[in-house]
Amino acid sequence: MFYKMMSIFGCSGCFKRLFLGQSYNNTPVNLSNISPAVQIDASKIGIDIVVVKQGQRVCGSGGALACAPIAQDKAYFETKVQSSGKWCVGLATCNYNPQGELGQCGQSWALKDNGTVTHNGEEKHKTSISLDEGDVIGCTYDHVELVFYKNGSPLGIHVDGIKGTVYPAFYVDEGAILDTIFTGFYHAPPSGFHELMIEQDIL
Repeated sequence: MFYKMMSIFGCSGCFKRLFLGQSYNNTPVNLSNISPAVQIDASKIGIDIVVVKQGQRVCGSGGALACAPIAQDKAYFETKVQSSGKWCVGLATCNYNPQGELGQCGQSWALKDNGTVTHNGEEKHKTSISLDEGDVIGCTYDHVELVFYKNGSPLGIHVDGIKGTVYPAFYVDEGAILDTIFTGFYHAPPSGFHELMIEQDIL
C-alpha cells in the first residue's frame, strides 16, 4: 500500500521535499532529529483507498487507520467532510479489517454520516443533528469514552466500554472524501485534551 502514496508524489525526491522540508540539493538530512507527524498509515488501509495530501486525505472506498495509537491519557482529533457520501469516523484496534465498514465489527466504534454511532453492527446512539459536507467532526477519547463533536459543539453522543489499544479510524465510500486533522485544528480541543502524540514523544 506504501506504493499508492509514493506514486502520488512521483519520486523519492518529491517525497522527501514534502515530508521533510528538504530542497532539491544533496545536503544530508539528519532523520534522528525529525519527529514523525501523525498521518494515515498506508499499510492499514483498504485496497480501494487512495491517500493524498501528505497522508491526510482519504478517498475511494474502504477504511483507514492512523499511524499511531492513542497512548496518552486524553487525545483529540478532527475530520473535515470535504465531500459528502458514505463515511464514518471513530476508533479501531489494529485487528480491524479496512475492507469492511467501520463500526460493523467488534474491533471498531464509529459515528456514521447518518448520525448513528455503531459498534459490532449495532446502533448504540443516534443524533438528530444533521452532518453535512463542510462540517468538522471532532473526537475526544480518554480511555473511558469516545465523544463526538460537530464544528466545536458536542453532539451529545458517546461510546464507552472500549477495550485495548485503539487508533483513529476512518471510512469512506460512495464519493465521500475526508480530511484527517491531527494538528492545527479548526476548533480548540476541550479542556485537558490535546493532539495525538507519537508514543516516543510521550516517554
